[in-house]
Amino acid sequence: MTELATPPVEERTGVKRISHWIGGRLVAGESRRSGPVYNPATGRQSGAVDFATPEEVDAAVQAAKKAFESWRQVSLAKRAELFFAIRELVHERREEVAKLLTREHGKVLSDAIGEVTRGIEVIEFCCGLPTLLKSEYSEQASTGIDVYSIRQPLGVVAGITPFNFPAMVPMWMWAPALATGNTFVLKPSEKDPSASLWTAELLKEAGVPDGVFNVVMGDKVAVDAVLEHPDIKAVSFVGSTPIAKYVYETATSKGKRCQALGGAKNHMIVLPDADVAMAADAAVSAAYGSAGERCMAISQVVAVGNVAQPLIDAIKERIPKVKVGDGMDPSSEMGPLVTREHRDRVASYVENAPGEGATVLVDGRDEAPGDGFFLKPSLIDNVKPGMKAYEDEIFGPVLGVTRVDTYDEAVRLVNDNPYGNGTAIFTRDGGVARQFQFDVQAGMVGINVPIPVPVAYYSFGGWKASLFGDRHIYGPEGIDFYTRGKVVTSRWPDPATSKVDLGFPQTR
Repeated sequence: MTELATPPVEERTGVKRISHWIGGRLVAGESRRSGPVYNPATGRQSGAVDFATPEEVDAAVQAAKKAFESWRQVSLAKRAELFFAIRELVHERREEVAKLLTREHGKVLSDAIGEVTRGIEVIEFCCGLPTLLKSEYSEQASTGIDVYSIRQPLGVVAGITPFNFPAMVPMWMWAPALATGNTFVLKPSEKDPSASLWTAELLKEAGVPDGVFNVVMGDKVAVDAVLEHPDIKAVSFVGSTPIAKYVYETATSKGKRCQALGGAKNHMIVLPDADVAMAADAAVSAAYGSAGERCMAISQVVAVGNVAQPLIDAIKERIPKVKVGDGMDPSSEMGPLVTREHRDRVASYVENAPGEGATVLVDGRDEAPGDGFFLKPSLIDNVKPGMKAYEDEIFGPVLGVTRVDTYDEAVRLVNDNPYGNGTAIFTRDGGVARQFQFDVQAGMVGINVPIPVPVAYYSFGGWKASLFGDRHIYGPEGIDFYTRGKVVTSRWPDPATSKVDLGFPQTR
């Protein structure tokens, strides 16, 4: 979230201007600060995104605050009907937004369509909001007294989202927030911001009232303005752990509710009884899909016992077959990384691995396509705790292999790691798999599933340094996060029976 200081877009030609969405319309930025947006496949700048001032963030918040007065009064039936319309529009036009994602993020088109499809699942979950907001009622809790609970929206809430899922992660936030009656301010990543404006226009087309959904572009200035604004009641964040910690501490110090999802170092344990071909397929898919720019990517395979060499050989056999190229090319399976700086940072782990005692088996720097921010898949053997390639969240197409002798050693690696986002085990032994789900300290567990992202009616989130806050995102916990409970105690007595009683109320 470092500041980008580039000339205002008016001083350049050949790039599109990407502005804010406030109160139901596009609003050009006035800060005269902007950041470059690239097509990662070509390395050329395609756009310039305006960076918001605190005053522009305030304008978005005030639009949301005004809209909340009427939006919270819309009936559950009408909101559900509206969400069905939103779902249909997103589904019909998913390829349209997927192309935006490919052009600005770099992921291949099929992967971008998959991202949008998983986001649609959360919208579909929110279509059932009349059921989701059902509460409890106790008749005759005491003589003549009934008690019931209700859940109500918080008000204006905000989302700060990462570059790797520019459409899906915002859907994880705005869908349950809007469904439960809140209004929303989104601060998307400045690296690939166009999907957020596409979303704003689609929601308006679906019938969402002006001001209910707003977008402010920007860098750390905009982030801090969101975190410190007194009218924002809750903040959702997805990104790296250091920034997640900063967001959580800043937001909560200002009295806000906050869920801040951080980084990951996801281990995939492969036991000697596993099907090697299936495990190798899973490792290659989970490590190199979307060029490894997923918080649920497998970045570390833990090979137990004598499975190590056959597994490594099978992974090495598959890597050359991964087609790396422009994401708009239907034959491409893996695209570029999001920026040149990020590509170079990821490549440095491969360059430095031998100096730490690891062995580079496949070097993704070799013969990478010349144009754009490309890096081919890399495989590093003998990666151990203490090495940077093991300790850091690389967030790129670099897969490390750690060899251990026993199941207990493998589980200890996962549990000793400061991150606890996701983990997986590959085995044919149901008893061991069940023991693993009991033993392992991570928020999401896969059994013969390398990327265990929960379906929309469960909730997504990790443990340890992968999550700050006490509520996971989307699903039932997402509904809870964007609402607060109220308990009503009610009686309708005969006035003739009224009297003064200074004793503490009793229920018997």
